[in-house]
Amino acid sequence: MEPLEAELERARDLDAGELADAIESIGFECTRCGGCCTGYAPDEPGGAPAGEGVDDDGSGDPADREPHTATVFPDEVRAVAGAAEAEFGESYDWRDVARPMPFGLSAGDDGELAGETFEWALATDDCGDCAFYEETDGQGACAVHDDRPLICQTYPFSVALDGTSQPMGEAVDEAGVVRAHECEGLGRDISREDAEELAASLKERAVRELEEAIGVRDGYDPTAADRADGDVVVFDSEGAKEADGTPVDGD
Repeated sequence: MEPLEAELERARDLDAGELADAIESIGFECTRCGGCCTGYAPDEPGGAPAGEGVDDDGSGDPADREPHTATVFPDEVRAVAGAAEAEFGESYDWRDVARPMPFGLSAGDDGELAGETFEWALATDDCGDCAFYEETDGQGACAVHDDRPLICQTYPFSVALDGTSQPMGEAVDEAGVVRAHECEGLGRDISREDAEELAASLKERAVRELEEAIGVRDGYDPTAADRADGDVVVFDSEGAKEADGTPVDGD
């Protein structure tokens, strides 16, 4: 069995109850601080209040902030677009929801990104915050909360398996499978029901990440860049795509 397929089997065999035990042991409650939805200052480990790095009137240099980066699967892009259309009553296309993951891309002389990448990231605004993040009286909210991607549903937790995104984090369980990442909501009481719901999403995310990785591997076409209209090609589980989400000709 290939390594990714073996890890996929491991992900499918994860015991959601044990994942819930780990989550319950450390505790978590979202404080709606917005830290996981906003861009952040370069000297911060992650998350910052919306608007930091720009002046009160919106001026200033957005380059003072690192943009929010959250992986989104192709079907999740479409789900978020549909949810946003229902919420705001206007059409949302692929680029309104997602952008090519910048990792692996390089900036040309004109400053535009070019190259190949293998994931999509949620779209961000000019300040580097998630395009669907809203804030009222210091309380953050997601405009597409019911259809938010799995990575958003499961933060600040992740599952560490080969082939998954495996972001850095502190091990929660003895085996080091469940990781917790910086978040002010950690250490707060969580009900067993909520822990189990979060654990189920965490397992689903691990499975989906590995299924996506296998799809990317199997569908990778090194000649796609030659056929693309733009300078960026994104390889996802559905094939090679332009930066706007349209398939590269010949796919």
